[in-house]
Amino acid sequence: MKTVLITGAAGDVGTHLRRELAGSYRLRLSDLRPLKGLAKGETFARADISSMRDALRITKGVDAIVHLGGYSVEGPWEAILAANIVGCYNVFEAARRNGVERVLFATSNHAAGFYRRDQVIDHRVYPRPDGRYGISKVFGEMLGSVYADKYGMRVFCMRLGNVNERPIDRRRLSIWLSPRDLAQLVRIGLEHPDIRFEIVYGVSGNRRSWYDNSNALRLGYRPQDDSEPYAAGVLARETPGDPRAEACQGGIFVHVEELPNPAPLPAKASKRKKK
Repeated sequence: MKTVLITGAAGDVGTHLRRELAGSYRLRLSDLRPLKGLAKGETFARADISSMRDALRITKGVDAIVHLGGYSVEGPWEAILAANIVGCYNVFEAARRNGVERVLFATSNHAAGFYRRDQVIDHRVYPRPDGRYGISKVFGEMLGSVYADKYGMRVFCMRLGNVNERPIDRRRLSIWLSPRDLAQLVRIGLEHPDIRFEIVYGVSGNRRSWYDNSNALRLGYRPQDDSEPYAAGVLARETPGDPRAEACQGGIFVHVEELPNPAPLPAKASKRKKK
């Protein structure tokens, strides 16, 4: 049984993924926040990935990494730099030094958020990030490309939409990813023998999707869920939003400067902010 490190395991996506992968892998869970109630086959290692020492410690002895950790919304550059740029580099470099063969990187739809909603895009489009958060995800994709080409690592980039039990608004009818479809995509990244460097969209089989996800389908992805059964209820509650957000796939990220971050800042960033 493979040992898989999940960074950012205390977040919503990590929580869903733990449940879906239980029993299939030995899971090493890592986050800034402590995790309680570990299940059989799970261990926890607290870490700040903006520290190379921590990154080296948690990546030692694992077979693969699912890198979810980082600042998860649009926010101040200092925090995104520490968690999503420095932290992402540390995870890839620590993986290389420790001989980890596979890294699955949770990139985001916000790497291409300025494409219009009336466009269908695929994994080959030129990046159009919708803010500092989106820029950090483009950085992570390009970093993964270097580690695949230069060091022979197998890198699987998932441009995640919104992972939840159900979609909650009009935008998420197009980008929703059910937990079981997330787990299927992650298993492909962990097990597919021919992966070198791939970008796929982390979305379910939504009828309203803005993405041509043929690259994921080529690798065997067969989503089981579709947001359409929820559409009538979602649209009945919807009210008009900012026209800039309504026009672009990235939603409010195209005009907001900061959103509340559900996860704590990396320790170093927190200390700097208090000065």
